Amino acid sequence: MPDANVDTSIKYDLNQFPRVPLCHQPTPIEAMPRLSEHLGGPNLFIKRDDCTGLASGGNKTRKLEFLVGDALKQNADMLVTQGAVQSNHVRQTAAAACKMGLKCHGLLERRVPDRADDYEETGNVLLDKLFGATLEFRPSGLDMNAEAMAVTEKLREAGHHPYFIPGGGSNEIGALGYVSCAQEIINQSQAMGTNFDWIVMATGSTGTQAGLVAGLHAEGAGLPVMGVSVRQKHDFQVNAVHGLTARTLEKIGGPTIGKDKILVDDNYVGEGYGLPADSTLNAISVAAQYEGLLLDPVYSAKGFAGLLGMVTADFFKPSDNVLFLHTGGSVALFAYETLLAETSATT
Repeated sequence: MPDANVDTSIKYDLNQFPRVPLCHQPTPIEAMPRLSEHLGGPNLFIKRDDCTGLASGGNKTRKLEFLVGDALKQNADMLVTQGAVQSNHVRQTAAAACKMGLKCHGLLERRVPDRADDYEETGNVLLDKLFGATLEFRPSGLDMNAEAMAVTEKLREAGHHPYFIPGGGSNEIGALGYVSCAQEIINQSQAMGTNFDWIVMATGSTGTQAGLVAGLHAEGAGLPVMGVSVRQKHDFQVNAVHGLTARTLEKIGGPTIGKDKILVDDNYVGEGYGLPADSTLNAISVAAQYEGLLLDPVYSAKGFAGLLGMVTADFFKPSDNVLFLHTGGSVALFAYETLLAETSATT
């Protein structure tokens, strides 16, 4: 996996950054033999970051280890963040706050139109409230990070010590969680005796893909990461991921990276964020029925739809070992119960 032409003798040290233990790690890498056989190759594997442990798991937990570590270093007593109504990130942030004895305040954007009556009560929202988070709703289309930062300042003026976390935990501090994951994947690959040829994952707020690409690049691993966009068009997402990748590499003292190393497929967004396309619903069904996996309708299923589409289009060689990064989110399935039930009835 390492690129022999890249000097990896100087290693970055993540121990220099504040961090708290929130995550079950290493998360397993499992083969998907039934699905591989069904599709006729390549060899498919899955990295189970739905098993990170905190509040039913998910990729945000890795980011929160570093973000909450930084918050505690700054003597924060409250975490403030934002996301869509069914945000996996807000749910995991609220749980991390409980674990560390902090308060949590979340802003939820009504990003998905025409949802079921209980969309704002079930799934992740139910768990947000169970963890004691206080919530505010916002209409679609606002700059939600700016909204959350303004609320953070009001809370500070009111006497709190809030710490702002951007949507998805996606800044150069949060991305350190996936720099760490990149090293984890390299170690697991070596232990398994399996060289991966591709990583495929859903990409949204950019922190997971940026951290993973930064970590692999800093290690000299010539392993491409294909991000399947869940919301944005190709060029927008490439620019956003590249920007955060570059800032993350600068933070850890890693080498610079060209934009050509950022790979994005935007063919599976469908009608928009949080709106499952037919390919999304098919991916949920295929993952469940062939490998007993639960994907969410917003992120992981769109990423998995991209994986299935690329296999069908012969994007990969039949002999390739392809690793799908499962970012979690199955809690959100309950907010799409009616749609999923209708889909099941027609298949």
